[in-house]
Formats: sequence, structure tokens, C-alpha cells
Amino acid sequence: MNPLVDLRGKRGLIIGIANEQSIAAGCAAAFAQCGARLAATYLNEKAQDWVLPVTERDGMEWTAPCDVRVPGDLERLFDQVRERWGGLDFLLHSIAFAPKDDLHGRVTDCSAEGFALAMDVSCHSFLRMAKLAEPLMTEGGCLLCVTFYGSERVVDHYNLMGPVKAALESATRYLAAELAPNGIRAHAISPGPIATRAASGIDRFDALLERAAALAPKGELVEVSDVGNLAAFLVSDAAKRITGTVIPVDNGQHLHA
Repeated sequence: MNPLVDLRGKRGLIIGIANEQSIAAGCAAAFAQCGARLAATYLNEKAQDWVLPVTERDGMEWTAPCDVRVPGDLERLFDQVRERWGGLDFLLHSIAFAPKDDLHGRVTDCSAEGFALAMDVSCHSFLRMAKLAEPLMTEGGCLLCVTFYGSERVVDHYNLMGPVKAALESATRYLAAELAPNGIRAHAISPGPIATRAASGIDRFDALLERAAALAPKGELVEVSDVGNLAAFLVSDAAKRITGTVIPVDNGQHLHA
């Protein structure tokens, strides 16, 4: 199979693989198909067994534990990038979290602690990764994160993650502007609803999937491979003049949402 774009020689770090059905796994498959050198993280020993099939499938060079809530974990991870590779060409941030009570309740009722934790894991961690990646991207690079259209309009039951994803998108634009002089680009990919383990934490997610299919002009949902195809293009040299975007990959659902 011919690669979509040429990523041979590019070193990419993937943060957020949950299992073979996750968005990050779909991106990893596309990166690997295009020839990239890859590394990935896993949350903890329990999660490692779910991540291993993906890392083996895509021939990743190394893996490491990383929990952004643990002080020092991110710094240790990027120390490994420096020691093993000496640099970095692209990074995918595909993690999000909110406490269940805050996620399933009204935004009006969310706790300060829950809001802060959701922002830290889902948004501020991307800024931290960008800061740590910047000195490693000596020849330029690309930073990707994953968002959702609940950032810009109210989506039933998306609740707290709506404001959090809005902050993530804004942070991406500022990163793109601030890091552009160093040749570093930043994008937020906005997939339509996909049945992943992470998404299952959203209340009544099945109804959200049905509505998305009904709104899409072709009546079809997207798959993780669709997200991966876009991600591979964005980190490639073919997209070197594109930065600071929030790009939907939702089969046109955003036209009617």
C-alpha cells in the first residue's frame, strides 16, 4: 500500500492511546503507514496491556509510562525523547479527563476542583508538552491535539468538556502564533463522535452517535482511520504552510450541527 504522505525519518510521540479502537491508535496506524518513527506512552501498568497491541502493530521504537497528573512524569518522558532520539518532529496529545460527577452534571454545578482537574489534564497538559517539545524541535515540527464541536456549541450531555475543549482550541491558536518563528506548527483536530472507550464516559453517548449520523450529509459516522489520515497529512511537510487551525473530520456533520 502506498503511503498517504512521506513521514520517513520523522520522529513522533503519541500520548493518549487507550486501546486499538482509540483515536490515538488510528493516528498511530497512519503515522506508521507513512514511515514515521514512533514512540507512545501508557497511563500505568494496568493500561499497558491495552496499549501494547498497538505499539507492536505499528512497530514503535519505545514506550514509556506517563500520567500528566503525577509531578515530574512529563519531564521524565521528554528526557527520554532527548536521550533516545536527540530531537522530535511531531507530537499528538489525545488525552482528556473530568471527574464523573462533574462530567455528568450541569456546568453550572461543577466543582472548582473538578473544573481545575479537567482543565489541567485536558488542556494545560498540551501547553506543558509544547514547552518541553520546543527545544527538541530544532528543525521545526508539529503539535496536534484532539477536540470536539461541543467546544463551540452546546451539545447535550457533553457538559464540562465543552468549556474545556474551547480552552484547548484557544490554547492551540496561541501556540501556533508563539512557536511559528521556530517553525513549529499547531493544530486541533475535531472528529465527529466516535465510539471509543473514552467517549463512553459521556452520558447517553449512543444518542449522540445517532444524532451525528442523522446530521451528516451522507448519514455516516467517521472512523479513527479518518482522523489518522488527517493527522498524518498535518504533521507532514505537505502541510508546512498550515498552522493554527481547528479542522473538523466529521463527514460534514458540522454543516448542520
